[in-house]
Amino acid sequence: MDKFQAMQAFLRVVESGTFVKAAESMQLPKPTVTRLIQSLEDHLSVKLLNRTTRRVSVTSEGAAYYDRASRLLGELDELEASVVASRSAPKGRLKIDLPGSLGIGVIVPALASFRSKYPDIDLEIGVGDRSVDLIGDNVDCVVRGGELRDQSLIARRVGDVHMVTCASPLYLKANGLPLHPNDLDASHTLIRASIQPSGRLLPFVLAKDHETVESNGRRIITLNDTNASVAAATAGLGIVCVPSFLVQERIGDGSLELVLPEWDAPSIPIHVVYPPNRHLSAKVRVFVDWIVELFAAHDLLQRKSTLPDRPAARAQGATEAPVAEAVG
Repeated sequence: MDKFQAMQAFLRVVESGTFVKAAESMQLPKPTVTRLIQSLEDHLSVKLLNRTTRRVSVTSEGAAYYDRASRLLGELDELEASVVASRSAPKGRLKIDLPGSLGIGVIVPALASFRSKYPDIDLEIGVGDRSVDLIGDNVDCVVRGGELRDQSLIARRVGDVHMVTCASPLYLKANGLPLHPNDLDASHTLIRASIQPSGRLLPFVLAKDHETVESNGRRIITLNDTNASVAAATAGLGIVCVPSFLVQERIGDGSLELVLPEWDAPSIPIHVVYPPNRHLSAKVRVFVDWIVELFAAHDLLQRKSTLPDRPAARAQGATEAPVAEAVG
């Protein structure tokens, strides 16, 4: 029995939840992984896993073994990586997954600089907002926006995306200019983003000073793609809250105008996420560092001041009203 391979197989089964996914991530036949686990249990004279036809669970002895084994293999990976790094530049395949709008609009266009620094890293990139099984899909890391829900994953926050609220001049001429977020519920259509696969709507929240308002809109249009939401707003279908980097050019040419610019939408945190109990390999480490540098240099991801100064002109017929009256 290859003890280290058996330990690795055990860790992969625990992390992925199935023998099939563990075998795929190790690029081994499933019977081989099964034999490795059985040999490890025989060697230890301890049952590490409870197996049924539907699920695999960890015994109490298996949980204790997993904790020690994951740390041991992590230290071995770190030792190996440090020796390799001291003699050569990072190399090999790096499989990553990027969110659609951020990947297309920011990260992919900048990858030439990463490739010039690390020419021996072969990139395999998925772009989209699908749910990714890091272990089962054998993905090194993913870039994701929003708060993390899976606390079992390791994440590094690399930046924030600044959000802006905007609409087309055509829409504002037809529907009037909102003076306060409460006006959105009274007489406006909101273009809302949904999270897949649940279909849950992202909150439409605006804040100013010590006041925070969540709006639902009198009517809504729901889209599961940010670029489609921008297109819908440009076509005059409603008011949208989207990342500023997606609408910079449209605000500059006047096809979209800022709405309630003195009210801020919460920024979206961006994380690089990778599997738990894994040493961060040299190639993943340099990619994460590069992402951090990219975000630090990209004004529109964080700062409102870089947008063209084109707030919406007051629509004809819109009435002046003190904020206190609008709130009431």
